[in-house]
Amino acid sequence: MESEKTNVIRVGSRKSELALIQTNFVIDSLKKVYPDKEFTIVSMTTLGDRILNVSLPKIGEKSLFTKDLEDALRNDSVDFVVHSLKDLPTTLPEGLAIGAVFEREDPRDALVLREELNTHTLSTLPAGSVIGTSSLRRTAQLRGSYPQLSVIDVRGNLNTRLKKLDAPSKEYSALLLANAGLQRMGWGNRVSKILPCSEIMYAVGQGALAVECRSDNEDILKMLAPFNHAETYCRVLAERSFLKTLGGGCSAPVGVSTKLKHEDPQYKFTIDGAVWSMDGTTKIHETLELVLPQIKKTQKHKLSPTEETDCKKLKKEENGAPKGLDAVLELNRRITERESNLNCKDTRLMEEIASLKCPIFCGLSENSNIPIDVIEKCENLGKELANNLISKGALDVMKVTQDYIRSAAAQKS
Repeated sequence: MESEKTNVIRVGSRKSELALIQTNFVIDSLKKVYPDKEFTIVSMTTLGDRILNVSLPKIGEKSLFTKDLEDALRNDSVDFVVHSLKDLPTTLPEGLAIGAVFEREDPRDALVLREELNTHTLSTLPAGSVIGTSSLRRTAQLRGSYPQLSVIDVRGNLNTRLKKLDAPSKEYSALLLANAGLQRMGWGNRVSKILPCSEIMYAVGQGALAVECRSDNEDILKMLAPFNHAETYCRVLAERSFLKTLGGGCSAPVGVSTKLKHEDPQYKFTIDGAVWSMDGTTKIHETLELVLPQIKKTQKHKLSPTEETDCKKLKKEENGAPKGLDAVLELNRRITERESNLNCKDTRLMEEIASLKCPIFCGLSENSNIPIDVIEKCENLGKELANNLISKGALDVMKVTQDYIRSAAAQKS
């Protein structure tokens, strides 16, 4: 790869101001550890950026803000891409992985009111007040808790939405937005109230930045490893496992809340998850708790860049034999044997080797800062939460919403 030869790392990003702020944050963080590296941003417009006259779920496409970036990654036009984790589906395209999740910022939603309404809360706004959001999750929760309010779709980047709120037409009384995005953009002064999870549960992965790369690019994975924040990883893995098991995405009102509390020498992990009907009148909710052993934390920008990634670590058997290495060597032997006999490459076996070298958990590459049994417990916790909701009828509630969305998308096409 030309970029690797010249020591220039090509970084994919959306063109929006927020996306570029986030991408530059990641690059600045990497430069502190790798001062000899050069980075160049390759910005592009995604499908979700191009279609602004239709609500996101009704567009009828997955990966609205990520597919174009992932295509560039798979085509080797970029070396890694920076995403808001909440935009990334729980199953990534083959050959791609999330190499790092940076330390999570506040994942909660924020209420942004028109200036003359700034002393109000959601419960005190006049009946009929219009709340703007592009999220089914927020819409369902607002309709269920505040039926006196009107909720309508609002599209555009953050600056565009704030301009719509401030417009003389006064179409909107307030907006519901991710607090992390407002803070990153320098709009913290616009926040009227940060909404507690008891009022509005947040989206899976909200508040975290993810760096996606090719799963076979060991150099990039190794470079990203020191930034894979352990506590954030545990939380978002459980959240993504929850959503993946439910089979949801942007086309379903699904919300979560996770807490990882240090109770020396252990951690108490709590996850809340819920599914709503579109009108918010039906809510299926569950809370689970798990005690985890001590988690090794990532030291912010301090770890040695030579530290091994989990993709390179070998799992030891009780007798100390390198189980992972034995498995890889055996698969390599089988591939060599087949290629010599059949004069062809065995794609399935190559995929087996890739999965052993870099295990993937709901799109996340294995985190070298966390014991594998802890990673598996976090993933299983999300699955258990989803299965508990499914046993209460969550899939039936989600199907009604998804059928409506598919019908609306078909009418638009």
